[in-house]
Amino acid sequence: MGPIPNTSAPAIWALSLADLLAVLPADAGGLTTAEAEQRQRRWGPNQVLARRRRPAWLDFLARFANPLVLILLFASALSAATGNTSSFVIVLAVVLLSVVLDFIQERQAEAAVEALRRTVAVRVQLWRDGHETTVPLEQLVPGDVVRLAAGDLVPADCRLLEARDLFVNQAILTGEPYPVEKRADQGPLLTGAPGEATACLFMGTSVLAGSATAVVCQTGGATLFGQMSRSLQSAAPPTAFETGVRRFGFLILRLTFFLVLFVLAVNSLFHRPWLDSLMFALALAVGLTPELLPMIVTVTLARGALRLAKRRVIVKRLASMHNVGAMDVLCTDKTGTLTQAAIQLVRALDGEGKDDPRLFELAYINSRFETGLHSPMDEAILAHGQIDMTAWRKCDEVPFDFERRRVSVLAENHGTKLLVVKGAPEDMVRLSGQWRGPGGTLRALDEEARAQLDEQFQSLGREGYRVLAVATRPLPPDRQHIDRTDEHDLVFEGHLAFLDPPKASATAAVTALARSGVDIKILTGDTEAVTRHLCAQLNLPITGLLTGEELRALTSEALHARLKQVNVFCRVTPQQKERVLSACRRAGHVVGFMGDGVNDAAALHAADVGISVDSAADVAKEAASLILLDQDLSVVHEAVLEGRRTVLNVTKYVLMGSSSNFGNMFSMAGAALFLPFLPMLPVQVLLNNLLYDASEAGIPFDRVEEEALTRPVHWNLPLILRFMLVLGPVSSLFDFLTFYVLLHLLHAQEALFQTGWFIESLATQVLVIFVIRTPRAPWRGRPHPLLAGLAVSTAVLAALLPLTPLGGLFGLVAPPPAFYLFLVGAIVVYLTLAEGAKRLFFKRFS
Repeated sequence: MGPIPNTSAPAIWALSLADLLAVLPADAGGLTTAEAEQRQRRWGPNQVLARRRRPAWLDFLARFANPLVLILLFASALSAATGNTSSFVIVLAVVLLSVVLDFIQERQAEAAVEALRRTVAVRVQLWRDGHETTVPLEQLVPGDVVRLAAGDLVPADCRLLEARDLFVNQAILTGEPYPVEKRADQGPLLTGAPGEATACLFMGTSVLAGSATAVVCQTGGATLFGQMSRSLQSAAPPTAFETGVRRFGFLILRLTFFLVLFVLAVNSLFHRPWLDSLMFALALAVGLTPELLPMIVTVTLARGALRLAKRRVIVKRLASMHNVGAMDVLCTDKTGTLTQAAIQLVRALDGEGKDDPRLFELAYINSRFETGLHSPMDEAILAHGQIDMTAWRKCDEVPFDFERRRVSVLAENHGTKLLVVKGAPEDMVRLSGQWRGPGGTLRALDEEARAQLDEQFQSLGREGYRVLAVATRPLPPDRQHIDRTDEHDLVFEGHLAFLDPPKASATAAVTALARSGVDIKILTGDTEAVTRHLCAQLNLPITGLLTGEELRALTSEALHARLKQVNVFCRVTPQQKERVLSACRRAGHVVGFMGDGVNDAAALHAADVGISVDSAADVAKEAASLILLDQDLSVVHEAVLEGRRTVLNVTKYVLMGSSSNFGNMFSMAGAALFLPFLPMLPVQVLLNNLLYDASEAGIPFDRVEEEALTRPVHWNLPLILRFMLVLGPVSSLFDFLTFYVLLHLLHAQEALFQTGWFIESLATQVLVIFVIRTPRAPWRGRPHPLLAGLAVSTAVLAALLPLTPLGGLFGLVAPPPAFYLFLVGAIVVYLTLAEGAKRLFFKRFS
């Protein structure tokens, strides 16, 4: 590798191209693995936005930073200092168990999801150890020689060694949306703005067309993108789901804070021991705080992501699971999603509709010499047959772009220069002044001829063919370069007809999505005739159709008015796709977009749910939230259902926690007013909270009934608050009934009262999950065995614990048999009333 191994990254960056080529001979095999590892230790991984995971021990200790936990431990230490050591030990053990449970569950879930993300990480093609290979983007180091092609993300700041018709999108750095041409200049490196550095490539930009070989100069935070990315390193804006969960947590915290102040004030008013009152208030705060909510959310989302992984769907961002479940509009292209993406060239027709071998030869020359973005139709042309190219030489190229919708190649054959243009038929006709008739004669392209060619084009479309056109123009022998201004006065040569049959599974997938409340909108660059033919084959009714030209004439208000009726958009550009998606979102829809090309990156980013495939361009995969390892629309339907299951399971925990916590707040406030002692010891409150949390660990695994999956599922905080206000008082009613039975029928003293309420409170708030978990009657919906087992065993444990020696450590005493008879009856009545309240609630509000 010459002197480069001993050269720092800034020094590599400053070398002229001649110096770089001198130390990078043509037969250089790149860095060795050992050298690359040494450089990575020096320069660090090639990461800018990646969040470095905290060490496990630091993550564990951070969970003790909860102010309530710290105050509780401090207060219990004071208790130990006054002689109550056993209370301190028990409180410490209970808090430690709760933290360990939270830590293990969430750490395992995050590790599993991170492993899935790595399977679809962006990889870079480079030379290592004497041969060409690919490595993950973060393993790139200064001095690596990389190869880039259309669709690739530029992985680091690089200096060009070789470039062929290279056009790059630098909008992320410069804000300019137009492609910039890059050349491997022979002079020294330009040091101006990114837009002026024509010999440089910058991290975060993307290759639109052409190919290149470049040497890496800067990686990670040292890149220009890294220096500008301080705002990008901030957390992404929270989704509606994340915002809703956070608001719910803050609501419960505020209610808990006021309840704690109320309990402290009442205990002070009745001159109860201040240390016991403080311990009880703090334990109450911990018990009522939804500290398990982040773990339940993370584990539930991760479980959903792992289930999708078994269906070969990789979830890149966990929070997107909510948007997948809430999605009610899916916008998709045709190719590869609704069709097989096995495109074949079946006909090459001249202007009179006759097969023309010369037309195929011209198309082959264009596709063979094209170095930009190769489409499936280019591959179909090259696979259709072989043409002897020994007499042909490429001179120059104007690469394909999605605004022009064509590619031009200047080729030479024994001194004769010929411009060959391939692209959209309507554009080829518009740019042509002549057409080739029988025997190769040239005829004027008058209105009659234009109508004839248009009818041929439309006829092929009605038969389901995708169509390209080829046109040519002789150029002077001294011409060596071309640009887009040369694409005029062409000779129209003919039409190429391609066949891409629909997927066998597409019809069933479209029907299944529609039944699940997801509307399909097709956004395609194909013609109206081809799209109508495909929709007919898929039994997809066209409720309305707009072309790109019609869309361009519509204002935002007019598009919004027509959006509900239109489900097919033809001949649309990438910018128009993005515009349609934005209009759908402004109309209140949660929108998904499925795409895999360079031109789809903006739309994938604009959608609520960007869906791509593992074989997609790097820029598409980077912008997507979900990556499909199988390019199949039926898998998207499975992802939608899994997203709904995930959100519904999180909602179960929230509904259960909100109603029981709100009920306990009422009960605590009432008990504090008339009891001469604490209604529950602080350590009993903590034990109650620990057992309750343990019983809920099965929620991420729970089943969801099919009828709950038939429509989009949104995070609905107002509905949760109403449910809390309805079910919470029902829980409090049975708490007060328990108070009455304990005080007036069983004549309970302090220890028995605290034990009785500990058992009843835990049993009712744990077993109510069987009511809340399903819209059906509880006996008709089968819970997951893990959830059922944890809930029942927790209730049984609460009832039996006072009968064991262990119960004495927590101040629990054995209740009389009459209490257990009351408890069984109370649970049955409570669950019956809760079921009735649930049915009335959802009948009224859902």
